[in-house]
Amino acid sequence: MKLNSKQLRISDPSEEEIQNIKRNPIYLVLDNVLDTYNIGSLFRLADATGIAKMYICGDCEYPPSSRIHKAAVGTENWVPWQKEESALKVIKRLRKSGVQIISVEQHPLSTNYCLLSTKLCFPCAIVIGHETHGVSEGVLKESDIIVELPMYGINKSFNVWGSAAVVLYKILESTK
Repeated sequence: MKLNSKQLRISDPSEEEIQNIKRNPIYLVLDNVLDTYNIGSLFRLADATGIAKMYICGDCEYPPSSRIHKAAVGTENWVPWQKEESALKVIKRLRKSGVQIISVEQHPLSTNYCLLSTKLCFPCAIVIGHETHGVSEGVLKESDIIVELPMYGINKSFNVWGSAAVVLYKILESTK
């Protein structure tokens, strides 16, 4: 059933609907993402892509938060998520359980996100970094792959949730 934009913002799924969501073997790790609009938007993205779990790491705001809720339009209530002190600790723990770590960052070792499907393994974790400072250096050193989106204009950066969306949908495309 297709819903209009007002209907999309009024969601109260049942426990059964939440349990029946097909979860993809993908984790989203937020490494000190500070902007509550970005965090809320990443919840919406996590719901749209059916990720397994989202980790919100560092000194930032967490749900319940009216500012996150406004951007998340309630998705923070059914997307699996966890508050963590350190993104580095999370990715080390995920790697030990066989999860491939993919950071999204402009870096000398990064590769174009379009080439991701040739190197991709499941399960995987996508790491998104701080709006100004990016993914922390320790996390980058522990990453299996660093990908970036090519920038063709004057501005050399893209919003963190937008970058995450492009990379997540590229990953989902490779599962088809």
